[in-house]
Amino acid sequence: MNNLVTHTIEPFCPPDARILILGTIPSPKSRAFGFYYGHPQNRFWRVLSDILNQPRPETNEEKKDFLKRNNIALWDVLASCNIDGASDSSIKNPVPNDFTEVLGRGKIRAVFTTGAKATALYKKYCYPTTGVPSILLPSTSPANCRLKYEDLKQAYRVILEPLRREA
Repeated sequence: MNNLVTHTIEPFCPPDARILILGTIPSPKSRAFGFYYGHPQNRFWRVLSDILNQPRPETNEEKKDFLKRNNIALWDVLASCNIDGASDSSIKNPVPNDFTEVLGRGKIRAVFTTGAKATALYKKYCYPTTGVPSILLPSTSPANCRLKYEDLKQAYRVILEPLRREA
């Protein structure tokens, strides 16, 4: 049952964002909560708060404040696709987002993609237009429980360098 899903969450791009983190498309839970990485078992917010040594944001407003404070932009590779629930492996008919405006703001130093599917879709549909390579981060989805939390944290430390680098 491959349902057409259209992206309903605006890109979150603070004016001083230094990195852009991209998923594939918001999960049903994220769409219901109205913001990225909304599933309570997704480890995204826990990982970021731990590697940045800050309290974990809980509400959407706290998450937005956290991203602004840390110069992190969030969005997704796809504007729409056919997908079963939150199963990236079921994606069909992908339509990429247009990154012209987000990347044109001038302060983003690195693009990261969360998970193999987001990375593959970005490379195929977005990189030829943007010319900006993406760096693979492991998925923080509850479906990716084979990766231990400490390993996930270690992998995400790669975002720290472009966040700290001076312009």
